[in-house]
Amino acid sequence: MKQQNMFSKKEVSEDKEEKYSLKIEAPIYEPKNKKPFILELYDKSKSSILINQINGSNISSEEKEFLIEAAKRHTVFNYEKIADYYAHASKEVQEFMEQSALVIIDFEKAIQGGYVRLCENIKQQYLEEYQDEE
Repeated sequence: MKQQNMFSKKEVSEDKEEKYSLKIEAPIYEPKNKKPFILELYDKSKSSILINQINGSNISSEEKEFLIEAAKRHTVFNYEKIADYYAHASKEVQEFMEQSALVIIDFEKAIQGGYVRLCENIKQQYLEEYQDEE
């Protein structure tokens, strides 16, 4: 059963226009002169707790493998520190960081890696949803 929304689409749309902008500008980041320590780039305390619990369980090895991979999603990345590290890293490390989308330096590489395609899909969904309201 579809729940009735108490606001009309027009009211919601007008409210969105006041709060949000469709103008998107890529941030320009100036790296610091100091290369951060690797351990400053991420925090895996939550994922480590989950992985230890999974390893200590009585579930199958296949289930453990799956759940351990899923638990890694809880690693928190510090993208400011990552950008600083990138600026001081070797070319080889920089390339791996770009492939993992830890930094996006080259728009063409982002397209090749599929990261821009996601943005285009979201844009298309937005346009399909709101085209009648304009």
